[in-house]
Amino acid sequence: MPDGAEALTVRTVDEIAAVDAAAWDRCAGGTNPFVSHAFLRLLEETGCVNKKTGWLPQHVLLEDSAGRLLAAAPAYLKSHSYGEYVFDHGWADAYERAGGRYYPKLQVAVPFTPVPGPRLLAPPGPEQKRHRIALLSGLVEVARALEVSSVHITFAAADEAALAEEAGLLMRHGCQYHWFNRGYATFDDFLGALASRKRKQIRKEREQVRTAGIDVRPVHGGEMKPREWDAFFKFYVDTYDRKWGYPYLTREFFGRLGRELGDTVVMMLAARGGATVAGALNLRGSDALFGRNWGAAGDFPFLHFEACYYQAIDYAIAHKLARVEAGTQGPHKVQRGYEPVRTYSAHWIADRRFKSAVAQFLERERLAISRDMEAMAAHTPFRRPGDTES
Repeated sequence: MPDGAEALTVRTVDEIAAVDAAAWDRCAGGTNPFVSHAFLRLLEETGCVNKKTGWLPQHVLLEDSAGRLLAAAPAYLKSHSYGEYVFDHGWADAYERAGGRYYPKLQVAVPFTPVPGPRLLAPPGPEQKRHRIALLSGLVEVARALEVSSVHITFAAADEAALAEEAGLLMRHGCQYHWFNRGYATFDDFLGALASRKRKQIRKEREQVRTAGIDVRPVHGGEMKPREWDAFFKFYVDTYDRKWGYPYLTREFFGRLGRELGDTVVMMLAARGGATVAGALNLRGSDALFGRNWGAAGDFPFLHFEACYYQAIDYAIAHKLARVEAGTQGPHKVQRGYEPVRTYSAHWIADRRFKSAVAQFLERERLAISRDMEAMAAHTPFRRPGDTES
């Protein structure tokens, strides 16, 4: 790739093990565990991503003339649209009805992980923006060489999304729900910021879990016992079978995740009478707790809220984390102190006419999402000026 200051080249690798871990992590930074070399390597080595699952690694690397890694993108050739959480099935159907071939496509993402974060990985510094722009150009070069229909950079960081939009990619917005730590010292401090009725409701929900004889506690990855991972994996598979279909993550993945990422893994483990009855898997970044997978042995009133939301808040306060990211699907989260936050994805589409049609759709969708977010924000449980206590 020609460049005014230095000769930059782009190449792809079909396994992350082909990239030096320290060099990758230098680009990825240390804030988000999902783009770490270790996490992405585990997905590959435990059979979660491969040709059979429809996620074929095609990581894109930007290097200088000496072969030094300057930037990278976790990328996959996709033969379907599952496991992405930014839904383009309608785009695929429309394009193929018009005679086009939507798959394969190039997906820049963390598989099965709707967590916003860096996707155009480049170390901070004066060259970061230039290297990210070069990486964006490289992604388009790779897409053209592979003759794919499109490139999708999903759940990108806001600054990366802005850069992609400047480069001509289409911008798509979404909405997730995050809890923000406004200097709370305890869970009761957080409750003190809520309206009286909401505060009482949360206390009632937590008490019902306790009176049911269920104990919920955080357990770090290295402390998880094999039988506890066995129980959680069964919950995970049952949840996917019931709600979403194919469970991509393997039992080996979870076990190795705990052993190899250690304290980065935070499981909210629920037990009753000595038996594990539920679990909520989180990963911890430098300033946030990221909620990922949940499952339970049965229907226990309010246990989902306790394990996924309240225990996460407790943990974030105790460890002075700035936020908890609880993902999509929101009214019940908003009522429990999680606030709507905009997410970003960027899309390059080779076919100009199809790109124009998608752009029109995205313009309407962005307006609808903005309206929904405004409505959600008006229903947060926090006290407002003039509220009276009871």
